[in-house]
Amino acid sequence: MTQSVDSNRRRLLGFMAGAPLLPLAGGLAGLGASRSAAAATEATLDSVSFLPMAAPSLSNPVAMATTTIGSAMQLHMSDGSSRQVKLAYHPFFITGDRVPDGQGGTVVAGGYYDIDNRPILDPSAGNRQFFSDCPDGTSLLTVDNARVDGVYGNPVFAVVQFEYTTRDGAGESMYGRLPSPIAVLTLDQNPETGELTLVKYHNVDTSPVGGLWITCGASLSPWGTHLSSEEYEPDAAAPDDEFKSYCRNLFGDENSGTPYNYGHLPEVTVNPDGTGTLVKHYNLGRLSHELIQVMPDERTVLMGDDATNGGLFMFVADKPRDLSSGTLYVGKWTQVSGKGPGAGNIGWIRLGHADSAEIKKLIDDGIQASDIMDIRTEDPKDDSFTRIPYSGKINWVKLQPGMEKAAAFLETHRYAALVGASMGFTKMEGTTVNAADKKAYSAMSYIYKTMTDGSSEIHVEGPNAGAVYEHTLRGGQKDSGGQPIDSEWVSVHMAPPANLVGEDLASPDALGNTAHADRIANPDNIKFSEELRTLFIGEDSGNHVNNFLWAYNVDSGKLARILSCPAGAESTGLQAVDAINGWTYIMSNFQHPGDWESPLHDKVRETLDPYVRANYKDRYGAAVGYITGMPKLG
Repeated sequence: MTQSVDSNRRRLLGFMAGAPLLPLAGGLAGLGASRSAAAATEATLDSVSFLPMAAPSLSNPVAMATTTIGSAMQLHMSDGSSRQVKLAYHPFFITGDRVPDGQGGTVVAGGYYDIDNRPILDPSAGNRQFFSDCPDGTSLLTVDNARVDGVYGNPVFAVVQFEYTTRDGAGESMYGRLPSPIAVLTLDQNPETGELTLVKYHNVDTSPVGGLWITCGASLSPWGTHLSSEEYEPDAAAPDDEFKSYCRNLFGDENSGTPYNYGHLPEVTVNPDGTGTLVKHYNLGRLSHELIQVMPDERTVLMGDDATNGGLFMFVADKPRDLSSGTLYVGKWTQVSGKGPGAGNIGWIRLGHADSAEIKKLIDDGIQASDIMDIRTEDPKDDSFTRIPYSGKINWVKLQPGMEKAAAFLETHRYAALVGASMGFTKMEGTTVNAADKKAYSAMSYIYKTMTDGSSEIHVEGPNAGAVYEHTLRGGQKDSGGQPIDSEWVSVHMAPPANLVGEDLASPDALGNTAHADRIANPDNIKFSEELRTLFIGEDSGNHVNNFLWAYNVDSGKLARILSCPAGAESTGLQAVDAINGWTYIMSNFQHPGDWESPLHDKVRETLDPYVRANYKDRYGAAVGYITGMPKLG
């Protein structure tokens, strides 16, 4: 594709791809013997804080159009001294790049494949292979006895998933029309510097689970596997053109797939040779999985639900480190404050117990929506039906006799509403845990519609810019039927800290922001670092011209902007890794740069669009990488 930027401007834009610096070494536990360069006596590290960067402006269009970091980490020592280290960003690749396949050849980063692992081609772009502009969930990890050719330091792996691709070569929307790829990156970790270098890109075979649907956020399990997601599950009661197109691209036949196979939890295990093995768990509810969090007991799973009329869900596995069997619950909100984003006490309704194999058998045997529920979109004027909210609309449903289990695990949204759950949440996205304080966090990207219109028991004020809610976690809880919940990590209360609430503006600012630029807006990916005592927050905002990555210190309550994504891009792929071979990393991607919205980007689009196109393959590419800039301290 042609690009309209002259060579001088290309050279100007190229400065962003400078050589990487070094990530943080050691973690706080390993820094106890660190010596201040300016001190003659030993001083231990007391704490870490982040020094914020200003939001970029049109005075520096390059900074607005690329990944920009102007922040620093400050190390506070026991002798009262401190030092600062600047941060930077290093991408492994821009999607669409040809990267090493580990066998002497190359492969397209973020490329799409059909059920037979053949590249899916875009006829509107000269039959080039489709590749994603939306890298998302990432897990950095190690594997015992790993050995991969080309690694000369320490073998480290990153599992990266790709949510969707925005458009084809003709500019037509491709959202949800292609099977989501997942890749394992083999990285060579320099033992002396911690620098990570891409050695091998392996596309994981998703055919054993029938392909993947819109993989969004992800988390690393306590046992070292990548917990993926399938977002916005297709409606089995009324499959639409989007799902039919997905099936056509995956199977070659729009009638070959079943909606009930999607909306579940995939899990990727990385093998010592840098390949990956995929399974799908069908018993954690069929809902808009965004970014789940397994608690330190390695059994309890807290799940957001990135939907309108979404719920707060919890799964308690029968055995640690095994999600294939367990009990599913949904939250019941009792409001204690309606001011601003509000606050509520949380109770739990038991939806059912199942193992993955029995739910998969229902799908394989061809179960249909009508076998589970009679679902109507217009009032049947029949008292045997129950009126429920569903995906921002109203349904009337009647459960078929004996189909409670099928409904709980395949029609989870409708069944949860039917049994009285609080299905009024909007855009509840990432979840993470602060184990030391026994707190969890949920990102509510937008607080509007069914959270503010009085249509549910959740009736708060906002803001539209969203908030991050903090959960209080306890044991000794019982479900609504009086049965004990076998977990010590159950949410009983949720409310947002003051500095984790967005602020809507009465009118747009000079750049077009409709939410205050110095506060979070529309939080999405969130991850907590136990060592740094820091909650990292990535935005997916329709209210900020640039989306930001933030660091929030849970002890001081201070919020610092540490990274700015290209205008129109979403901050994704967030992971805070406390220690890999003594090094600490913050993983960060972005997706769909230059995805212009009106009126949000009207004031900047003309200036920034050429820069975005020059850096990111005419807006078809996006970056996968990590935050660097830390000297070795341990």
